[in-house]
Amino acid sequence: MDFEMSGETLRILGIDPGLNITGYGVIEVSRHQMQLREAGVVRGRDKSSLAARLAEVHAGVVDVIQSFQPAAMAIEQLYSHYKHPRTSILMGHARGVICLAATQAGIPVVSYSATQIKKVLTGNGRAPKSQMQLAIQREFSLAQAPEPPDVADALAIALCHYYLKARHAMSER
Repeated sequence: MDFEMSGETLRILGIDPGLNITGYGVIEVSRHQMQLREAGVVRGRDKSSLAARLAEVHAGVVDVIQSFQPAAMAIEQLYSHYKHPRTSILMGHARGVICLAATQAGIPVVSYSATQIKKVLTGNGRAPKSQMQLAIQREFSLAQAPEPPDVADALAIALCHYYLKARHAMSER
């Protein structure tokens, strides 16, 4: 398996990568329950240079990893549209520093496509952001849907990893 559990509890970090807003969500699962530990965003505030924004994203993800010590990081795969190649190149930079942060901490990184994440959570691989937010609200019994949508996406990515990989490994123990 691509992660190790400490005791009976597993922490998974889900990441929705971005240069300006990177969503993150940390879930903790045990044999008997799943709970949201923390969710939020890392903002690349420095608009002066790409390098400065990447440094901010890296530092923010490193901070989350150090605070929660997840066993695995799940991240959305890069999607590229032929009409916007520059966007995917920039997103690749962000994704790269995020993966670097996990690798430096010795955390395995698993990637999922956006359509796979949406299908696992909603049954519809083309679900809109609002439907994803509602699915996350329902999964964690939240009073309201997570905002911004990047937070819901990050939690969806963590849940996708749990449902596709971690749950099976936990049941084998």
